[in-house]
Amino acid sequence: MSDYLKPLPEIQPHSKAFWDATKEHKFLIQHCKDCDSNIFYPRRDCPECWSNNLDWIEAGGQGTVYSFSVTYEGVEEKFVADLPIILAWVDLPEGPRINTNIINCEPEDVSIDMPVEVVYVQATDDVVIPYFQPVKR
Repeated sequence: MSDYLKPLPEIQPHSKAFWDATKEHKFLIQHCKDCDSNIFYPRRDCPECWSNNLDWIEAGGQGTVYSFSVTYEGVEEKFVADLPIILAWVDLPEGPRINTNIINCEPEDVSIDMPVEVVYVQATDDVVIPYFQPVKR
């Protein structure tokens, strides 16, 4: 897997559980035990109440496209093979709105409110990256 050329995530102590779960094809989000907020991306403190009393819950891996944009050119050389790139905000039923790429889909097929599901890409032996794709019907 050493031929992966794109940037890899910097795994921090507060995000390690998330990245460990992706290796098992599980999508975790944080849960604040003080204010009951569900949180994504992994953080040290709750963005709602600033508590650090956070836990992890497994999200269902489904969502809907809130908004999206398509890039056709003008990217760093490492990303040219991925063009066109569909960058989207996806609403999870658990509450968070997350920023992700939509893959396995043509840009003209993406739409607001489109149902999507998480899919995992093995970047290296140690890193699995979650993306989203249209729900297969």
